[in-house]
Amino acid sequence: MAVRHRRLLRTSILVATVCVLAVAAPTASAKLKVLPNGQVVSYEPLRSASSGSVIAFDNMDYNGGPVMPSNTDYMLMWSPQGLGAYPDGFVFGISRYFNDLAHDSGGNQNVDSVGPQYNDLTGAVANYDVHFGGVLVDMDPYPASQCPANGPVTNCLTDAQIQQEVANFVTGHQLPTDLSHEYFLLTPPHVESCFGNNAATNFDGCSAGIVPFNKLAAYCAYHENTATPTMVFYANMPFDATNTHCQDGNYPNGLISDGEINGGLSHEHMESVTDPIPNDAWTNGAGADHGEEIGDQCVANMGTPLGTAPNGSPFNQVINGHPYWYQTEWSNFTHSCVQRLTLPSQLPTATETVTAGSGTTMTFDASRSTAPGGVAQFSWQFNAVPNAETVQQTAPTISYTFPAPGAYSTGVAVFNSDGLSAGTGGIVVTGKSGFQPAFTASQGAGSTVSFSALTSVSGKPVINYLWEFGDGSTGSGPTPAHTYLRPGTYTVTAVLFSGVGSAFPGDGAGPVYQQRITVK
Repeated sequence: MAVRHRRLLRTSILVATVCVLAVAAPTASAKLKVLPNGQVVSYEPLRSASSGSVIAFDNMDYNGGPVMPSNTDYMLMWSPQGLGAYPDGFVFGISRYFNDLAHDSGGNQNVDSVGPQYNDLTGAVANYDVHFGGVLVDMDPYPASQCPANGPVTNCLTDAQIQQEVANFVTGHQLPTDLSHEYFLLTPPHVESCFGNNAATNFDGCSAGIVPFNKLAAYCAYHENTATPTMVFYANMPFDATNTHCQDGNYPNGLISDGEINGGLSHEHMESVTDPIPNDAWTNGAGADHGEEIGDQCVANMGTPLGTAPNGSPFNQVINGHPYWYQTEWSNFTHSCVQRLTLPSQLPTATETVTAGSGTTMTFDASRSTAPGGVAQFSWQFNAVPNAETVQQTAPTISYTFPAPGAYSTGVAVFNSDGLSAGTGGIVVTGKSGFQPAFTASQGAGSTVSFSALTSVSGKPVINYLWEFGDGSTGSGPTPAHTYLRPGTYTVTAVLFSGVGSAFPGDGAGPVYQQRITVK
């Protein structure tokens, strides 16, 4: 047996950005991929596969899952040769981007300002609150390729191999695993990836640098959550800084990292913040763009250039004094792709009650919701029936009959006339009025609290759990026990991931639930 040597290196070197793009579809236009384990990956398609503009108007709908209230981003550089395997300026430029985002955090001068209009049912908001965790170097050897490694490609990694490595590295070094931390996996040139290892299905799609390209290549990058026992939020970023299928060759900083940023960082970064478990928080729930996230609807839409760099490259963002060039993001408020956003002081509020009827019929009432100028539309997602779209209507109440008894993750989005929105929802159990808890808590001896969560949601068994115990500690599994160091009141958050999400309703969900407990 070979002994695996893993080295961890952190560095605070200034750098630009890590890019990941979200996309792939249940239909020709959606940007999602269902993996063999039932997960959904949000990936960015090749630039040549994109129209370069928004085809139709469709706002994001809320589906009951979590957003990231803040995000600390790590660059995870996986290369047995260390940082020397990456081109000059690549690591520097990407890390400077993250540092620049952190420097201007909380402002409204760049694309990250689009996020705060999106909330979740716990009251958390996808704030522009960026932190850079640093550069991590993983020198583990690559596992044997299970997908095409034809020259010049040297290694091909499947998503399952990537998930396992990310989870092993993060847990092995006791790095944070919660709703505020994400790991951007960047591999060096000629290390490609595919969603699967089945040649009969063309490996379910591969990265843009794969060979043969025409037959297999499908994406530039993607983001998702791991299905490992410890849930980790990550983005797979195969090297595409010079690949014309993913970026357009504008390098306003004169660094090769500009191509990686252009090829997708902001796209995946922003989709991770507003929809960290793909298609379970904010996503398009109906129509031709069903399944698309806020980056998907604006792929290759760069907005208006702000100027031209000395080397002739245009730029459309200035962050901490540095020019950048990358895509816009979708804003419900304005119904459009935007480069930056200033929200009004008065925002909508979403409030909902649920009443059990006969059999598996439930009535949902969002009439106490508010919006500047009045509520113009309600959009419900029940995550229950295969391929069902969100139900969009102007009436504030709706009755829905679930296909079978059980617990379901539900969400509703409330819109005013200009698209400004708010979301809420919760877990319902057929035959019971009101939203139901995702877990129970009981204190045993001392200050140890035992938790017990639902084991199935929306018709599917829960694959993995993410726990935040309210004291900075996290956990996993359906029945964790946690010892608090001191008495007090704590807010405990749990995410129960049972599968796909709202683009493929009927195949599980990833609801978030929050409860205050008192430890004596």
